[in-house]
Amino acid sequence: MILNLNKEFKPIPGKEIIFESFTFNGGEPHIRIEVFDTKQKVHLTHRINSFNDLGLLCIATDALKRMGVKEIDIFIPYFPAARQDRVMQSGESLSVKVVADIINNLQVSSLTILDPHSDVTPALLNDCTVISNHAFIAKVLEKLPKDVMLISPDAGASKKIFKLASALNIPTVIECGKKRDVITGQLSGFHVPLDNLENKPCLIVDDICDGGGTFIGLGKELKKKNAGALYLAISHGIFSKGFDDLSSIYEYVFTTDSFRTIRNPNIQQIQLKDILN
Repeated sequence: MILNLNKEFKPIPGKEIIFESFTFNGGEPHIRIEVFDTKQKVHLTHRINSFNDLGLLCIATDALKRMGVKEIDIFIPYFPAARQDRVMQSGESLSVKVVADIINNLQVSSLTILDPHSDVTPALLNDCTVISNHAFIAKVLEKLPKDVMLISPDAGASKKIFKLASALNIPTVIECGKKRDVITGQLSGFHVPLDNLENKPCLIVDDICDGGGTFIGLGKELKKKNAGALYLAISHGIFSKGFDDLSSIYEYVFTTDSFRTIRNPNIQQIQLKDILN
């Protein structure tokens, strides 16, 4: 049985559980689940875009347990606060641990997440399964020129991209870099190690695109180094500042539907149901 809390997001096939949910005027989420055979395992899926979404996940889990469901598997592909996996300054929260503690307290059978920002997230979670970005990027590569070069945007992404390259038999990864002011968040000093990319197509791979500053700055630097067509593949597309600046640099931007559904001609969204099944 499947309980898809976001009705636009249906990554797992199966018979769906019927429910209704709403938010009270005081801000509290509420759910009412219709009766079903509670002897079956339940796969609970959700996109977490806010603390209210996290709250709905929590109360849905509680409702299922009160109905007598013994086995609950949760799938939340975008893990909230995964980028806040270290404390940079005094007075900050280790937010990923706060969210992980909430989810661990649900005491479900298992939790599955997609391409977390770092190893910190799964280390904090109980019974956690990580789905890599390998199947997603394999789908992306089917749509691109055969001679496309794989680009790591910074040192933080390189560990995962080297594993990706090994899994997909990609011989070369170009490891780029940048500088970030930890107080202001300002980006600068984008670095491409090669002087001439010989007009070859390039695919930048990363886990999250929020405002897009990293990829706009790096894309401009790649063009200065004679890159050919640029492509961007992002597991979790937030795109808080829209698509215009990215579309002016990249031929196509690829993402999954882990965070939101996107309808834009320059964004190619690969649905997780086509990757997982």
